[in-house]
Amino acid sequence: MSEKIASVNVGCSNSKKLKWFAWGTGGLIVFIGLLVFVVFLVLHPSKPSFNLEDVTVYQFNVSKVTPYAVTIIMQVTLSSRNPNSRIGVEYQPLHVYATYRDQQITMAYLLPPTYQGHKEPVVWSPPLTGYDMPISPYSQQSLDQDWHAGVVLMNIKLQGDVKWKVGTWISPKYHLYVHCPANIRFGDLNNGGPNLIKGQPVDHCDVEIAS
Repeated sequence: MSEKIASVNVGCSNSKKLKWFAWGTGGLIVFIGLLVFVVFLVLHPSKPSFNLEDVTVYQFNVSKVTPYAVTIIMQVTLSSRNPNSRIGVEYQPLHVYATYRDQQITMAYLLPPTYQGHKEPVVWSPPLTGYDMPISPYSQQSLDQDWHAGVVLMNIKLQGDVKWKVGTWISPKYHLYVHCPANIRFGDLNNGGPNLIKGQPVDHCDVEIAS
């Protein structure tokens, strides 16, 4: 009888030790996580900067009859720089596309996941294409006028998710929105349009990061 009681007491003691060990391990993990999070807040990460380095248009046509549509083949070069000296940036798959008056005129190109280290630059050069992309009659009229005036203002947009990384700690996802305006200057419009046109960035890219 006494042996059974002793066995039960040993079992209870081991069970309590395991519980205390589990609680201690869990508490330590939570403490380390909170510590890294506090360090993250103290460091206060700055959002990465973006620049539109180059825009090259290989083909650009606008339909004259309904349904109005745009066909365009182009390539853009975007660069990004991480200004933080202690925080890395993890870009989740990003989508790049071109718009005219808030109407999408190319298909979205999917950029692969990319890690950007401290003070590190990253460069992407995705091709952007749109075949018979529908546009409204108002946009068609404006685009036709801009095209024959020799200058079309397009916007290169980039959207996706980013995460901040401090050591082994990785933040939750944040939504990234990048907006880069560019003037596409056309010269000779004979034979249906230009063969090769270089675009000119209008200003720096606007960057917004939201939770």
